[in-house]
Amino acid sequence: MKEMYPKNGKVILHVDMNSFYASVEMAYDPNLKGKPLAIAGNVEERRGIIVTCNYDARKFGVKTTMPLWEARKLCPQLIVMKPNFERYRAVSIGMFEILRHYTEFVEPVSIDEGYLDITESFEYGSPIEIAESIQKRILEQLDIPCSIGIAPNKFLAKTASDMKKPMGITILRKRDIPNVLWPLNTNEMHGVGKKTAEKLQTIGIHTIGELAKGNEIQLKTLLGINGLRLKERANGIDHRPVDPESIEEFKSIGNSTTLPKDVSNQHELFRVLTSLAETVSIRLKRKNVLAGTLGITIRYKDRKTITRSKKLPNPISHKDDISSFAQQIFLKAWNGDAIRLLGITGNDLVDHDHAYKQLDLFSYEKDAKKEPLLNTLSSLREKYGKSIIENAGSHQMDGSHNIGTETSFNKDFLRTFPNKINDLD
Repeated sequence: MKEMYPKNGKVILHVDMNSFYASVEMAYDPNLKGKPLAIAGNVEERRGIIVTCNYDARKFGVKTTMPLWEARKLCPQLIVMKPNFERYRAVSIGMFEILRHYTEFVEPVSIDEGYLDITESFEYGSPIEIAESIQKRILEQLDIPCSIGIAPNKFLAKTASDMKKPMGITILRKRDIPNVLWPLNTNEMHGVGKKTAEKLQTIGIHTIGELAKGNEIQLKTLLGINGLRLKERANGIDHRPVDPESIEEFKSIGNSTTLPKDVSNQHELFRVLTSLAETVSIRLKRKNVLAGTLGITIRYKDRKTITRSKKLPNPISHKDDISSFAQQIFLKAWNGDAIRLLGITGNDLVDHDHAYKQLDLFSYEKDAKKEPLLNTLSSLREKYGKSIIENAGSHQMDGSHNIGTETSFNKDFLRTFPNKINDLD
């Protein structure tokens, strides 16, 4: 079977559960199968927002992030349930256990998707046979449908898995890119959001093909290093390895600073917190995560150090939100003495694209005016379809941190996960 694998290069799978939350509920209660089902926050209220829905509901036009009242107007028989994160995590663990049967190189991306490097897994069959086996086992053992992309790298595998849903298996080779990807608009490309697509249009780039041939100087000027990275992706180039340890990289993100002199003026201390909040916000966005818990560290002039934290009503990454909550925590913790060091840390991190928020219409509209989480809701719907958003509180993580001058706390996240074609060019 080794002859079914490339002599040079990788074989990467991207496994993505279809309508995961809704599928788990249908597996738990088979009586729900064949009926339009949605998962939503504030189920009892008309203001609730659809988190995800099954394909039976989508036939009626029900979509993710749609207000509950609108969904029920389109589909009066719609069954609406609250999310059960413990149930979803249990199924997620079972799913990743199945994936690790085929290779130790499994990289969880979120609760319902992950990458596998099966380059050396030829003992289990050809790439297509392995994908079929995975799909069959997940369906038989967990009663959850999934789509799988097969490609020479992570970007193409992710792109391929989105092409056929539900229960699809798609091979995407580099030689397929000009015909399959290049005719598409840039906003259909994984990694390109609405704002980025709009920026690309200002330099005459509308399709993935135009991006693939774009001027590198223009792209870097417009988007920084990400512009060059997107051009590589558009050409099917992605050297990122499948890294089982990447999920362990950080469990908290923060920043601290030792003040040039001991400070007891509240206004001045608030200015320091605002500056720290901006740095933490940048680091959260760079990692594409949100913080569900915010902590502050105060070290007094006598070197006595205290830490205080607050569980947030919704996960955040915007600098204004971080600053506001940090100041609230600070005022409750500060005894009025002069301070030598201040720090802010975001804990309970959750992937931005899967941050579940119990939105009502008021907060939905308010958010949409200020922070990309706002735009994320619509862009996720446009780009990914399923766009499940989950609560950072569903991921329990311990955050230990040592404070030092200008310290960055980058450790790991999503610890809920357990520790495992012949020519694709």
